[in-house]
Amino acid sequence: MSACRRIAAGLRSLSKSHISPQTRRFSAGVPRCKDFFKELDSHLRAFREKAAAAMPGSDWTPFHLTPGLPPERADIVIVGGGVMGWSVAYWLKRKEQVRNAVRVVVVEKDPTYSQASTVLSAGGIRQQFSLPENIQLSLASADFLKNINEHLNVVNEDPVDLQFNHSGYLFTASENAAHIMEANHKTQMCVGAKVILLSPAQIKERFPWMNTDGVVLASYGLENEGWFDPWTLLNALRRKAISMGVHQCFGEVTGFKSSSHKVETGDGDLLRLKRITHVNVQMPNSLEKQPVECAIVVNTAGANSGRVAEMIGIGHGPKDSMPGIPVPVEPRKRYIYVVHCPDGPGLDSPFLIDYSGVYFRREGLGGNYITGMSPEESEEPDISTLDVDHDFFHNNVWPRLAHRVPAFESLKVSSAWAGYYDYNTFDQNGILGAHPLVNNMYFATGFSGHGLQQSPAVGRAVAELILDGRYTTLDLSALDLKRILYQEPMLERNIV
Repeated sequence: MSACRRIAAGLRSLSKSHISPQTRRFSAGVPRCKDFFKELDSHLRAFREKAAAAMPGSDWTPFHLTPGLPPERADIVIVGGGVMGWSVAYWLKRKEQVRNAVRVVVVEKDPTYSQASTVLSAGGIRQQFSLPENIQLSLASADFLKNINEHLNVVNEDPVDLQFNHSGYLFTASENAAHIMEANHKTQMCVGAKVILLSPAQIKERFPWMNTDGVVLASYGLENEGWFDPWTLLNALRRKAISMGVHQCFGEVTGFKSSSHKVETGDGDLLRLKRITHVNVQMPNSLEKQPVECAIVVNTAGANSGRVAEMIGIGHGPKDSMPGIPVPVEPRKRYIYVVHCPDGPGLDSPFLIDYSGVYFRREGLGGNYITGMSPEESEEPDISTLDVDHDFFHNNVWPRLAHRVPAFESLKVSSAWAGYYDYNTFDQNGILGAHPLVNNMYFATGFSGHGLQQSPAVGRAVAELILDGRYTTLDLSALDLKRILYQEPMLERNIV
């Protein structure tokens, strides 16, 4: 029997043996008893006050607990405090029927967010995809962003200003890919996106600063496309979720404790099913670890989500077996260059994606722009640091950029940075849902560059899976993790 058939048989067996999501239970509401460390901290605080009163001239303090420890127990632990993690947290609290019925903890290892993919992205949002699921996700997220203060306003706090620029995306196509753009356009229109096709003459009329050599067709987003400030969205989601009772913890998840049992597939193979019982959190700048007992784990660790999955043994089995298939998400480094060009495109400039692979958009006013492109697979840069390769700009980005927009021949690079994609090596699309072999670990990862823009809708979808047992708004079952196990990729046409 082939590996794919064995895996399919195993999945069918698991579907029969597992408890359905609708009947799956997890602890909720008030914990069984007070957290030990919180109770201990209150006693130590009282002891320190007594000691200070007895020795008023001394600054000596007996005992000290590491600040910021997570609670001993939670219903749901979210691994990764980027925009995806905080979106899931917000929607979990938004959907709970009784306040504080679901105890949610978000664990983020980088308190400065200096290497977070969220804040290092270009901040774009578009509906120009070929897969209906991606179009639907971005449409729903655009609606969320346009009405963000209806969702994320906090009493007595300033309203959220995303600086959402609705200038749209402009994709160009060569003669070889024009038919793909036309097919994508039909799908986009059917799903509800407002996108038009432009001939070279129409492009030149709208954007006279653009050189249309080699371009036979372009698609232009009229609504719900543009760019916004990623840092503002992250902070708005985090602020709102915390106000709703989500616990924020800065620390690194280093492992899991789990229970397990074996089931026999229809082919007589034995599979070990695991269920996470505790998440081990290493506190920053400390040797102290805190195990958090929980019922559900959500893996939103972005570029590190594949490594987090490995901690529970996913991908450690024999090759070509279900336990041996890893979550195919890894870090890929991408450069963003900030350039200055006083004679560059003006306020009508869209987020341009050229068929050569180069992109650019305005960055504020005053002739500033950001630009970049993805390298060839064989030229992927080293991911051990976030150092920027400036030769990549001069040899690859600038020639293509100046060809499409001649004014950019006189640009100057003013700064640059690098960030990580949570790159799905299988099909470059998001991975959602619970893992069949670890059925209380849910995933929202692998979006390969469009996670930020889809995060509001993805967070809602994951909350629905957890609390309702199914998708109740958008049907995203095609993005389920099982497609990895079945080896059925969901590929975009014209991936950017």
